Amino acid sequence: MLLKELSALASPLNDQQIGQLQQAASELSPQQLAWVSGYFWGISQTSGATQPINQAAAAVSSQPAGKLSIIFASQTGNAKGVAEALKEEAAAAGIAVELFDASDYKGKNLAKETHVIIVASTNGEGEAPDNAIELHEFLQSKKAPKLDNLHYGVIGLGDSSYEFFCQTGKDFDAFLSKQGATPFIERVDLDVDYEAPAAEWRKQALDKVKEALASEAQSAQVVQLPVGQAAHTSQYSKQNPYTATLLTSQKITGRDSGKDVRHIEIDLDGSGLTYQPGDALGVWFENSPELASAILKQVGLTGDEAVEVDGDSISLQKALVEKYEITSANPQLVTQYAELSGSKKLEKLATDKDKLRQYSGNTQVIDVLSEKKEKLTADQLVGLLRRLTPRLYSIASSQSEVDDEVHLTVGVVEYQQGDETRFGGASSFLSHRLEEGDEVKVFIEHNNNFKLPQDDNVPVIMIGPGTGIAPFRSFVQERDNRDAEGKNWLFFGDRTFTQDFLYQVEWQKYLKSGIVNQLDVAFSRDQQEKVYVQHRILEHAAQVWQWLQDGAYIYVCGDATRMAKDVHEALICVVEQHGQKTREEAEQFVNELRKAKRYQRDVY
Repeated sequence: MLLKELSALASPLNDQQIGQLQQAASELSPQQLAWVSGYFWGISQTSGATQPINQAAAAVSSQPAGKLSIIFASQTGNAKGVAEALKEEAAAAGIAVELFDASDYKGKNLAKETHVIIVASTNGEGEAPDNAIELHEFLQSKKAPKLDNLHYGVIGLGDSSYEFFCQTGKDFDAFLSKQGATPFIERVDLDVDYEAPAAEWRKQALDKVKEALASEAQSAQVVQLPVGQAAHTSQYSKQNPYTATLLTSQKITGRDSGKDVRHIEIDLDGSGLTYQPGDALGVWFENSPELASAILKQVGLTGDEAVEVDGDSISLQKALVEKYEITSANPQLVTQYAELSGSKKLEKLATDKDKLRQYSGNTQVIDVLSEKKEKLTADQLVGLLRRLTPRLYSIASSQSEVDDEVHLTVGVVEYQQGDETRFGGASSFLSHRLEEGDEVKVFIEHNNNFKLPQDDNVPVIMIGPGTGIAPFRSFVQERDNRDAEGKNWLFFGDRTFTQDFLYQVEWQKYLKSGIVNQLDVAFSRDQQEKVYVQHRILEHAAQVWQWLQDGAYIYVCGDATRMAKDVHEALICVVEQHGQKTREEAEQFVNELRKAKRYQRDVY
């Protein structure tokens, strides 16, 4: 109900009181109004409460905000998911709470907060996620305010296989502390198997926040505030995936290609799941039973042993197939097995972090265990392993084109280890172990950091070698169905034209029809000197610069280790040469593109 409507209804207030209330409310923010509603409710429950409205309003103005703000810095959606769970738990506990995407939060507002929790993932080599670049830079600048009244907590999410583990969370912790803020709970840095420890940390943090806010506003009824950003909700999620059906698994590389790339189609009919170009599909997979048996044999177990997982007692064989990561190794596994087995090779690796990360990233669990044969108990084996986590795949279709389907472009991980062939867990599940018609558990992971421009007249440049082509298939389908007038330019690269030109017929059709205005390809092995997409960008540097001047958005998808870095360097060179800027100015120009969301990356 609006205040101006009060006089038209049977109100217990007289005209003077209504006028006072209107005057007080006009000076309050939405956040303060929400607090005031709780305050009035609280004093109404106090026997004999007769405070006049103007006195109550004056009292409110001297009180702190009395709420919790949650800010998420998220690249792929994990940090966002943790933040959303924290928001829901806070609301259920009766805590006033607001949820913010870091890109929507003004850093100077931290000075007005009493309690803030930041949930931060780490991107690339210790970089802040795209949505948090501006806030991250602001807190390092001279404009960062003093935060003596702020109490904060930080959850860092990362992967300990990488050198800069949870660096963004560590950065935010350091920045806030430097400005005088006080941590009300110790920062936690969580690995890929983060859900259980994150839930425990959230409980401890909310207990502390609730106690603190209660002491700050004893008589105020704490109410839930609207979130800072409306998020799409669905009954299906990472924790509650939809059981879909595999429609198609078709190899789209040639017979003589050195790579097995699959076009996957999955039926979402009846799920109600919706997605946008740039989103990802989360796939829960089962491990190879043969691989599980090989691991059991290696450590002297049968698989019949019982282990407890999430409060249930199940066989060790079942646990390895359904509950634990048994393909990819990690530094912790290598280090722990070195201690258990006494392997001199692994013990030496454990003392060199760089070599340990390199070894872990290129070695599977079975091969770590094979370094030195050691009998383990069932508990020792599962103690070495991380919990199974879903794989995220960039969606390769637009829902306006394929309706209740979702398409993926999956590169099968496959390589030789001695006389044996090793496969990736999720990619081999989708390509080799699932038959058409089989069930697969999936969910949508929305990615607000990789989205087409809202203005259909804006030109876009898409750079996607290999399976990085996936989201650009969805982009072009969407632009086609929306009759977007903006120009589309695609850079694609792979090994050979005849064997590895993914979706070749589709791209040629789009080029012929004018949906794609320009297509530049780089097939590295079709000539003596290797050519990659960054070389094509530099060859067309003047035109790339002109497109940027015309407001073009740039998108990069694919390998983060080399390709994304090389493309980034090429873009800096384009700006430096054709924008007539110094190296420093060119880097700043490209960084400003990222802040404006005109340069977006989905790299892995």
